[in-house]
Amino acid sequence: MNIADVNFGIKKHKKPKRLGRGPGSGHGKTSGRGHKGQGQISGWKQSVVFESGGSPLVRRIPKRGFNNRWARDVFTVNLGNIDKLFAAGEEVTIASLRDKGLINGRFDFLKILSNGNLTKKLKISAHRYSAAAKEKIVQAGGEVIELPPPAPVVKNKQKS
Repeated sequence: MNIADVNFGIKKHKKPKRLGRGPGSGHGKTSGRGHKGQGQISGWKQSVVFESGGSPLVRRIPKRGFNNRWARDVFTVNLGNIDKLFAAGEEVTIASLRDKGLINGRFDFLKILSNGNLTKKLKISAHRYSAAAKEKIVQAGGEVIELPPPAPVVKNKQKS
């Protein structure tokens, strides 16, 4: 391969395709839009879910369940992961968990779960705890601090 051929045929200022300029251009008469139908109309776009007259997939598949858009997001952390990353006597807060990479993103509540063992005395601050997690923290000689729940987000109601 010749290095001079790398950009061969690439034009910096490509001329636009001239539609509807007679039969000699190859794009005359219908201007590449075919005969009849919706596609000949200016500005027409096909719907994303349109399947040529067949019932669209989004209507063929049954809808299931309910997704509550106002539900609070709960981020969970296991005691075993906390035990690996924190030294004895340290204070475990949301900020320190973020620094160590255990939590990320946005959430409303932080919940500590009992999966894994806690072998160190730690002071843990979170919004919620499982009953078994509280028991394990106290057994290891640690302290459980319950944070107050965050203020609820009030949505403005539209006037009708």
